[in-house]
Amino acid sequence: MRSRFIIGIAAAGLTLTACEGLKEALTAHVDVVARAGSQELSVTRLGDLLGNAKIQVPVNRETAGLVADIWTGFQQIAYAAAHNDTLNDHKAIDAAIAPILNIQKLQRFMDSVQKTFKVDSGSEAQYNQAAGGLLGARHILIAFKNPGGTATPAEKDSVKKKADQIRAQVTSANFTQMADKYSGDPGVKQNHGNYGVFEKGAMVPQFSDATAALKPGEISQPVESQFGYHIIQRLTYPEAKNDFAAKYAEAAVRIADSSYMAGITNAANIEVKDGAAAALKTAVKDQAKHRNDKTAAATYKGGTLTIGDLLGWIETFPPNQQMAQRIPTAPDSALKPFIKQMAVQQVLLAKADSAKITIPQPDKDNMYTQVGQLVTNIWQALGVDPKQLADSAKSTPEKERLAASRADAYLDKMMAGQAQPISPPLPLRKILDTKYEASVNSAGIDRATERATRVRSSADSARTANQPKSDIPMPGAQAPGAPGAPPAAAAPAQTPPPKADTKKPDPKKP
Repeated sequence: MRSRFIIGIAAAGLTLTACEGLKEALTAHVDVVARAGSQELSVTRLGDLLGNAKIQVPVNRETAGLVADIWTGFQQIAYAAAHNDTLNDHKAIDAAIAPILNIQKLQRFMDSVQKTFKVDSGSEAQYNQAAGGLLGARHILIAFKNPGGTATPAEKDSVKKKADQIRAQVTSANFTQMADKYSGDPGVKQNHGNYGVFEKGAMVPQFSDATAALKPGEISQPVESQFGYHIIQRLTYPEAKNDFAAKYAEAAVRIADSSYMAGITNAANIEVKDGAAAALKTAVKDQAKHRNDKTAAATYKGGTLTIGDLLGWIETFPPNQQMAQRIPTAPDSALKPFIKQMAVQQVLLAKADSAKITIPQPDKDNMYTQVGQLVTNIWQALGVDPKQLADSAKSTPEKERLAASRADAYLDKMMAGQAQPISPPLPLRKILDTKYEASVNSAGIDRATERATRVRSSADSARTANQPKSDIPMPGAQAPGAPGAPPAAAAPAQTPPPKADTKKPDPKKP
């Protein structure tokens, strides 16, 4: 079982100084949004791309920045293709995937720690006492027609009478057969009503409380929940033994793991710095700039958690959590505990290094292979594979121009909904950034967003103007045929209204 590292939400950041803002204003080319090598993305081009996009994307600064980042990534990888650079530099790859390797190290370290925990699989006495909140049961559900608390008193009475009649026939010997015959639980075909062993909180309170009140082997009278009436039998220890032993051991490991983590946290003496939340909020808005930021976010016994370290840990969060997007608006009261927890992970990583925990070379070689395959896939999608470029260009400058042009063309098609949306993932972007120059101008993003808003508004207005007028009278207007109203036009053929969805919701298990 993997250790569960407690992760909350985060944020913080260094605010830009007036000098930095002035420097950008004086040095930035106001008509340029981004640069990658000798290529430039203009305000006009980005504004038109976003404003005229056929794919469903909002016109705002965040989207403009995302498209600009995709453009720079495309141009960087196109330049690499023109120079036949497969980006197979193992040191650069190691640095780019360091956060992923760190997580793997922590998992291996915690696996080794957990092997030292002394846990048992429980006993019959502990099962009978519902130790660890673990219960074992099977049931027969006499279900309401519409589960969820909407049953009328009359329906409840009817279902209760049926449940009472069935209960009078149920014995330990025929429980499974009666469940197969009468239970409205959708899972009965697979489990014959047997839920095995479960934690008390996993079921609705009425079901859990009724099960806990039974002695092993005892069968309840019908118990009402929002799903219907349950006839419950608590499993005997021989029936539940194997399942109980496994779940009891899991619970024991969780308890031991929590105790270990609490000890580590207390011993580390972690102190979150004032302003750390604000610093992280700024950093997540321009992660490339802050990846090596040495600003201290927290200190602990024997080390420091920097803003750059925090960005590395944030990279390891699942994409669906959208951590970087949530951080800027998160309150400091939520970010400080998050930063502290990331400091705990940093402490554990140091312990993993001290324990000589490493990633096996075959695993790293597999990652190198994956990076190489990713590069090849993007080259082929953009049409800039070195072999493809060599068919139309001979000199390196010619290949650079051709590759840049094809990367631009793919972005055009992508925004027009004519090509599969792709974007170099973060580890690859980090590798590209270490080798090839690229930059995005904040002022240019603002101007491109303004232009895109005008373009989208104009396009929307044109579509509205070209739409046929509706024959449906608007509030305050005269209906066709009304006194003083113009003659009604012939009604166009109407599409039949969609049929109402009469599909009943699946009954849910308690």
